[in-house]
Amino acid sequence: MANKLAIITGASTGIGFELASIAGREGYDLIVVANEPLIDAAARDFEQFGTQVQSVEADLSTIDGVDRVLAAANGRPIDLVCANAGNSKGGAFLDQSVTDWRHSIDTNVTGTVYLLQKALQQMVARNSGKILVTGSIAGYIPGSFNAIYNATKAFIDNFTEALRNEIKDVDGVTLTTLMPGPVDTEFFARADMLDTPVGKSEAKADPATVAQDGWDALIAGKGHIVSGIANKLQVLASGVVPQAVLAQLHRGMAEPGSDKE
Repeated sequence: MANKLAIITGASTGIGFELASIAGREGYDLIVVANEPLIDAAARDFEQFGTQVQSVEADLSTIDGVDRVLAAANGRPIDLVCANAGNSKGGAFLDQSVTDWRHSIDTNVTGTVYLLQKALQQMVARNSGKILVTGSIAGYIPGSFNAIYNATKAFIDNFTEALRNEIKDVDGVTLTTLMPGPVDTEFFARADMLDTPVGKSEAKADPATVAQDGWDALIAGKGHIVSGIANKLQVLASGVVPQAVLAQLHRGMAEPGSDKE
């Protein structure tokens, strides 16, 4: 019997790399995706698990980029999608270029939504498949000095909840949302946030732990998982604390240079 096939986006580093490692160990053939050449080196690491591995360098902010990823399956049924790719640009929104903030929206929202639609259409048609989407607890918090990223994650958290309800009567298909807090990945360097308290913090979660939390929830068929006790408490607080207060608290974490004495 042929192995099942998994597509993992954002797999060159961080949570996506760890999810691809888990999927490989679990016997999945892999299509691993990122928007950088490093994905080829990551793919060579995944070959240690003895399954087929194909790397795709693609810009997931575009429809064409997502289509390239789907075409890599070459007609094989897609059994698992980990939609993990994300993009952020920290700092004051008014200082950001249209190119930067639009790239974040198109990667985090448009590309993710399109990938989910195409993959789920196949899965629902055959009553078989699993989806794991990386959202964030940031979606519950107004993101001062990371406004676009938090807003896109609010969209993803909300969208997946609605979509989960739409397909709840479809046997054999599950959709799980992974919602971590700050994770020790390349995210903060790529977002130019290394001069912020959250960027400098050593209290970030281990991406391997976050990925395993997401995988376990996926296999259990759970609707969503908030990774980490402190993050669970923060989500609960977001329903009680006024939004203006949350925005100010986020400012204290994400404002460039705000940790200076």
